[in-house]
Amino acid sequence: MTSQSTATLRSRYVEQTASDLEENRRRQQQLAERITVLKQEEALLTDILSLAERYEGFTDASRLPEQSQDEPVVAKTRRTPAENAARRPASARTAPAGGTAKTGAKGKSRRPLLGDLLMEMLGKHDGPRLAKELRDELLEKHPDRTPTPQVVRNTLESLVAKGRVQRHKQQRSVMYTLTKPGAGG
Repeated sequence: MTSQSTATLRSRYVEQTASDLEENRRRQQQLAERITVLKQEEALLTDILSLAERYEGFTDASRLPEQSQDEPVVAKTRRTPAENAARRPASARTAPAGGTAKTGAKGKSRRPLLGDLLMEMLGKHDGPRLAKELRDELLEKHPDRTPTPQVVRNTLESLVAKGRVQRHKQQRSVMYTLTKPGAGG
């Protein structure tokens, strides 16, 4: 190699190195800005989680804010009861045991249970009812409730297992009636 070609090659390496260093600095700046945004988002989410856990400890459900049907439900990670208790503010930890049972342990709204609604509907009819008929009636009377046909059948079968509802088979159809009081169970 001649000294001129060596100088040209060295000059290219210097330019390439300078370009690479500049690109690295630019990328580091982008990453630093992204880290700042992520830290802000983490702080916001931590605050939201803290507020949600504070509401979870309330015994008076009327103090809970209502969530409209259009709002998405945010899934939260599962924790052990000990972890939940440790993360709750001290004021919420002193609430009486079982105080949230009426409103649901997870802070759900005070809607009646599906099984209770189905039993109520069965009680209003003299004869056996198909699961499909009960679901259709439920959708008509409670448009905010949209259980799948399988969920309705599973709930009815759960009530059968508990002795609250009786199952009747007619050919290929399965029908349900409310268990009469004193009929054993």
